[in-house]
Amino acid sequence: MVRVTDAVRPRLARAAGIVRPRLARVAATARPQVARLTQLTRVAKPQLARLTGTGPNARSWQYGAGAATVGLALAAGVVTVAGPWDSTGQRTAERDRATALARTGGGDHGRTADSSRTSDTAAGAPRPAPSAASVLVGLGGGGADVVVKSAPDALPTGAGVASVLTPLLADPVLGARHAAAVVDVATGWRLYGAGAGTGLTPASTTKIATAVAALSAMGGEHRLTTRTVFEPDTRELVLVGGGDPTLTARDDDGAGWAGLRTLAASSAAALKKRGLTHVTLSYDTTLYAGSEVHPIGPNGNLARVTALSADEGRPDDSTSGPVTRVPDPAADATRTFAAFLKADGITTTPPGPSKATTRAKSLASVSSPPLSVLVERMLTNSDNDIAEALARHTALATGVRADFAGGGAAVRAQLKKLGLPTAGVRIMDGSGLDRQDRITANLLTALLVKAGDPARPDLRPVLTGLPVAGFTGTLADRYADGAAGVVRAKTGTLTGVNALAGTVVDQDGRLLAFAFLAAGTTDAGAAQAALDRAATALAGCGCR
Repeated sequence: MVRVTDAVRPRLARAAGIVRPRLARVAATARPQVARLTQLTRVAKPQLARLTGTGPNARSWQYGAGAATVGLALAAGVVTVAGPWDSTGQRTAERDRATALARTGGGDHGRTADSSRTSDTAAGAPRPAPSAASVLVGLGGGGADVVVKSAPDALPTGAGVASVLTPLLADPVLGARHAAAVVDVATGWRLYGAGAGTGLTPASTTKIATAVAALSAMGGEHRLTTRTVFEPDTRELVLVGGGDPTLTARDDDGAGWAGLRTLAASSAAALKKRGLTHVTLSYDTTLYAGSEVHPIGPNGNLARVTALSADEGRPDDSTSGPVTRVPDPAADATRTFAAFLKADGITTTPPGPSKATTRAKSLASVSSPPLSVLVERMLTNSDNDIAEALARHTALATGVRADFAGGGAAVRAQLKKLGLPTAGVRIMDGSGLDRQDRITANLLTALLVKAGDPARPDLRPVLTGLPVAGFTGTLADRYADGAAGVVRAKTGTLTGVNALAGTVVDQDGRLLAFAFLAAGTTDAGAAQAALDRAATALAGCGCR
């Protein structure tokens, strides 16, 4: 274990600058505890109370800094972390630990996309990312179906979970209406349910449904392609949007994202081979249908949903979070593309909208990272732009109109096809910004269990993309005095709505899926803290 720690430490320090500066401080504080975790990482039986020096009934949010290292070990030992990674380095520490433990990915995901589509994997595109191995190795159990049964004669028990959660979820700060469910992932037993079949506004936990639907419809290797074509009759160069929400005009396309600069350079070279240095420039966004503006109206949390944009229409250097977006992302991206062409010796007319014809000749293309990587980035950062794009691509993959309503309908239909509980569920968008969305705690836990099914490795990014408490994404600033590194969950917040859904490993090494939904909250900070306490209590509970 000491050798593992030494192997991880150099890159953990580098990751600290990206993930969170305090990561290095936490690791340094907790390092003396690492040597005692050999048994934990080998068999995924943490005995968390003994390791941290607390009794079985101790308040689990008093772990302190040692819980962070415990959590990283749990993430490596219970949820195998090999596989596609967010190229921003958000999970570098976990990835390096898995590498030090000599874990590798499995076989490539099966190809499911229709290669004739604009957004499909293009010929000559990068090879698919490898699949990760089953997340439940060492735990056993199928976990494919979630049904309401009596708890087995094994840990944890429904009574044990209820004794921990019931008083915490009765906190008045959670509003007049709330729902909860807890499921043992390895067995599929539902251990706790309170209003679990009632559909409530899910906010951003909707993205879990979007992720499962998109991965099941298209496969984790699916890539979104932006291309250029040349119309010989009109000498028109058309930039054709493929619905890639991660297309970038920045210099960091070498990090794995499709680059508008790269596409311009390749297109310019192809034009020069034809003896052309001046062309009419147009752009094609017809892959999507309907309004580009979300029903909530213009909002800094989401750009206009179009098949062509660069850097999510962000006018600054931000990569996540709310910011005022450019008014027309497609036109803005094409103007930037024209500037890149000019630098490569090709001048153009001012760009305008158009549609590529069947006579157009392909010039160049760039492809996004695999869908598995996009899903991880969406979940970790709660990226609304990626979420709405994936809902539309799910619609395209299943023959549904690619607009807001069609995307939501396609997501729900795909979940129903998977045999998941969709009663009381209404999905109007991919991001969860629409207040008309309704999702049950039953569905959210079923989605997480399905993602942990050894027979569905294609759904793995749903688990590996969840923010890690105290370390990554939307949980980076939470659980500072609680189960840092132990809870992995998707957050959800709208005015009057707070939600949390994810996984946690209890003191007996059981991987539990949980979902907490609260409506009618009046103090977002207090409600958020209450949900965090409930998740932390699960981490500190043997629940016997």
